[in-house]
Amino acid sequence: MHRRTISIVGVIIIGIIAIITYNVWHRAQAAKQFVQSDTPTIFVHGWGSSAHAEEKMANAAKHAGVTNTIVRANVDRQGKVTFNEAIPAHAINPIVEVNLADNKLRGYTSNYPAGYKHGATYVKNVVLALERQHHYRAINLVGHSMGNLEIINYINDNNGDPNLPRIAHLVAIAGHYNGLIGQKTAESPINQQTGEPQRKDATIKPLMTLRKTFPTNTRVLNIYGDKKDGSHSDGDVPVNSAKTLKYIINGRAKSYQEVEIKGANAQHSKLHNNSQVNRELINFLWHK
Repeated sequence: MHRRTISIVGVIIIGIIAIITYNVWHRAQAAKQFVQSDTPTIFVHGWGSSAHAEEKMANAAKHAGVTNTIVRANVDRQGKVTFNEAIPAHAINPIVEVNLADNKLRGYTSNYPAGYKHGATYVKNVVLALERQHHYRAINLVGHSMGNLEIINYINDNNGDPNLPRIAHLVAIAGHYNGLIGQKTAESPINQQTGEPQRKDATIKPLMTLRKTFPTNTRVLNIYGDKKDGSHSDGDVPVNSAKTLKYIINGRAKSYQEVEIKGANAQHSKLHNNSQVNRELINFLWHK
């Protein structure tokens, strides 16, 4: 019995050593593959949604070895931000999942452009709350659907503020900058070279100032979907509406690239649970 106990203990010790060795190896491989930065990446979900829509993307990054730190920023209807936990000092590539209580912009259903501007204050409050934890020199911003409009209005309203961190990367997923499906503006033709729409929606008009002010040190990735069902959309956002982001930034970004997701998995709500989108995000934000 005594020898058996020793054998079991030995197996356990060997197992622990193997796990530790693998974890050390995995971290070393990740360090070779991904940037090792303290820059936080903030995910902002869409209309009627929650931080659950961000989990698949955040966890894909964690499983790839990008980070070990994912925290949640809960924003109440008054804009107060509370975190489920603090970001540890010296955390590598931390991810912040924003969870908005006011996820339908209550009070702005008859004037969504004003609602997006109001939603931008939620984004700013998250950034300021992060700054109170650690003074970050830069942040990354990732939006899905309505989250993109809140993010772009945050940039429009706060660009040049020396008290806020610069935006290193912006990722737009299914951004309806010129309206939603069924709206003539959203489905109007665009200039394929410049992204300029023939007709401008009330959503895009306040953003025209960014054509002269969009930060020149920000890299931009614009991801949109086409279900290939004849609608030229992801079911909610026409491809042409998403592509007007190019017109908004007017060649000012440090870099700009577009990725079109095609097929059934390009449906609007599936884009935040899509392996191709995950790969594009990881490569763009963190790959060396």
